[in-house]
Amino acid sequence: MAVAFIALFTVYQSAEGIGALVLDSSAAQGALMLAALLLAWPIGRWLLRAKGYAAYGLAWQPRVPIWIVAGILLSIIGKAVAIFVGLRIGAYSPGHEAPTGLTVGGVAFTLLATFVASTTEDIITRGFWWRVQPIAATAARFVIASALIYVLNHVFRLGNGPAEWFMLACLGVTYAIALARTASLWAAVGLHWGWNLANGLVDGLVSLDANTAITPYLSGVTNLVLAVIVLVSPIWKANGSTD
Repeated sequence: MAVAFIALFTVYQSAEGIGALVLDSSAAQGALMLAALLLAWPIGRWLLRAKGYAAYGLAWQPRVPIWIVAGILLSIIGKAVAIFVGLRIGAYSPGHEAPTGLTVGGVAFTLLATFVASTTEDIITRGFWWRVQPIAATAARFVIASALIYVLNHVFRLGNGPAEWFMLACLGVTYAIALARTASLWAAVGLHWGWNLANGLVDGLVSLDANTAITPYLSGVTNLVLAVIVLVSPIWKANGSTD
């Protein structure tokens, strides 16, 4: 187990550590991120002795499309509401530069890039640990542990301080709850992918200046609201679950 995690973690972190910070190359960063996602399959198959990605809770089942679509829509709506509220409270202000605009190719690239990054991180910080005892002994223990792992996984953002830690912890709690409630990592992927996708598309749609003393808390609280929705909505329920 330790060897499996170290291998995944090292390749994943190299995407930013080498691809972005050393080489300053988005192509290299994307290639290393994709390599980490592809590496997860043989690790799941041969080191974790499961059916590839199913080792991390990514087995396909009938409700998966619902969880993915619902998660994406919920996160995009949540991001839109956060921006609206942020404009009212001063967390955001209209930017001075024109938005970059969206093209079909740009949207397609953003869809793919955010899917790869979100799924890979979900595997490392949630799916991998879902199979580990005693971390996954209870849902509450798993959510807390997974959220902490998610925060610590952002090695190159920890220096941003407590506001960043708070936001990351809130995101980690939300995505871990989705996995714990459905017993499927796909539910977390839908929410995570939707949030990252919304962030990626916002720059093309609107020009905003962010007050970074406030925006992390706004994003964090928004995701905690999403977590409550996941907890109470019948959409996010494992097949056959009675809660």
